[in-house]
Amino acid sequence: MKASKKILIGIILVIIAGIYYYIALPAANLHSSEAWFFLLFFLAAVAVIYALRKKLGVKEVKQSKVMKVFLFMILGVGIIYLVGSLLSSPIINAKRYQKLMEVEEGEFTEDVEEISFDQIPLLDKDSAEILGDRKMGSMVDMVSQFEADDIYSQINYQGRPVRVTPLKYASVIKWFTNRSEGIPAYIRIDMANQNTELVKLEEGIKYSTSEYFNRNIYRHLRFEHPTYIYDNLSFEIDEDGVPYWIAPVKKFNIGLFGGETVGRVVLCNAITGETEDYAIEDAPTWIDRAYSADLLVRLFDYYGTLKHGFFNSILGQRDCLETTDGYNYLALDDDVWMYTGVTSVNGDQSNVGFVLANQRTMETKYYKVEGATEAAAMASAEGQVQNLKYQATFPLLLNISDEPTYFIALKDDAGLVKKYAMVNVQKYQIVAIGDSVSQCEESYLSLLLSNGVKQEAEDTREVKTITGKITKIAQGVIDGNSHYYLMIEGSEEIFDVSVVDYIDIIKYEVGQEITLEYKEDTRANMVMSIE
Repeated sequence: MKASKKILIGIILVIIAGIYYYIALPAANLHSSEAWFFLLFFLAAVAVIYALRKKLGVKEVKQSKVMKVFLFMILGVGIIYLVGSLLSSPIINAKRYQKLMEVEEGEFTEDVEEISFDQIPLLDKDSAEILGDRKMGSMVDMVSQFEADDIYSQINYQGRPVRVTPLKYASVIKWFTNRSEGIPAYIRIDMANQNTELVKLEEGIKYSTSEYFNRNIYRHLRFEHPTYIYDNLSFEIDEDGVPYWIAPVKKFNIGLFGGETVGRVVLCNAITGETEDYAIEDAPTWIDRAYSADLLVRLFDYYGTLKHGFFNSILGQRDCLETTDGYNYLALDDDVWMYTGVTSVNGDQSNVGFVLANQRTMETKYYKVEGATEAAAMASAEGQVQNLKYQATFPLLLNISDEPTYFIALKDDAGLVKKYAMVNVQKYQIVAIGDSVSQCEESYLSLLLSNGVKQEAEDTREVKTITGKITKIAQGVIDGNSHYYLMIEGSEEIFDVSVVDYIDIIKYEVGQEITLEYKEDTRANMVMSIE
């Protein structure tokens, strides 16, 4: 009888431990805090069951040698965990933490090239969610069964800045009735032109965050690699549009629990569940996020605050720099870079520079550009439209005419983008507002000239002459001014004549001979005189 009771108790303990493991999914790794908590939970459960089986009261528990052993083991595990945490902390290892991230000083105008309007990511995550929900609302065949997940990872897809997110089951019942086919689509939003697509798949996504059992992506990855400690997962698509889960694997460089970076990355095909395991330096270049923005910010804060030790970062704070409250993303060379400003720990209202950190490789560059904080730039932009009560999004850093410039979307109460603003980083009183990006930039360039930040470029183009019969004439209006566009016999060029400057052009007709002095330009040559 006693043997059978022991077996039963053993079975109960195994079941309890199995249920805890299946739900909590701790990594079988000494670096995992969850693994230590699991051990404490298991020891405590064994002790409780033993006390209940022996029907021990409080007095008997204190006197029981077996219970003393259990309490000693629980206390020992707790002490090891606390000591390990202390020995892994920046208090003792400030210099090692400060060197976790290598930071190079960069040249802004060389590293950040001017980009065309059709590549500027105009949407933040909140706006993308609104567009995604609207798209789902229009899909009558799916909206009753699925919802858009709230992931919306920012990636580069075929040279375009996009956000992608999978669908998820709308409820447990919808999961039960649809799980055999899986999730049929994901949402892809072009952040530049706001084009929103529901990409339907030939075979559904079987592994997702909305699964409940073994196909839950977290549980699937845990069973594939029981010892890996994963950072936050992201949802991405490769260049062929195949959906993947990107699972960075944490690497602890200092003691048991400290110095967290990324050592490996696991790619899981969201449709088939097949996984590929890479060292971080060997990861495919199409993935865009192995290092989360929060991790990169934390690593730079270690770099900026621990130069002279831990206690200096708390007390004297000499030469201490930290990131500002927020970040955004910039697409450079087919990678996604996290951007954030850098300010003094003393809490002044200006930035001393900013940081770009590659989310795939952790390559980090620091740019010494003194200027307004992002919060100050947002306030300046909102001040220009205060009568409309628009809200500014967190800025995106752009190179506009070789000037570091905050680009800000202004949204109404419904979360829709209504206007755009450009704020000069170094002179944040220079604020341009426009209904479109091109209009905003035109206004911004004019302000740079009128405020003496930029000088009118000297026109060094050669003045040329052409004589011949007019073969075509067309009229147009630019900025309220009339222009005539001519083509001359023997030339494929187009010649632009301003009516305001050369009123005599209205006397000419097709077939008449004309002599023009002009300067070459990209779309139409600018006429300087008519003879």
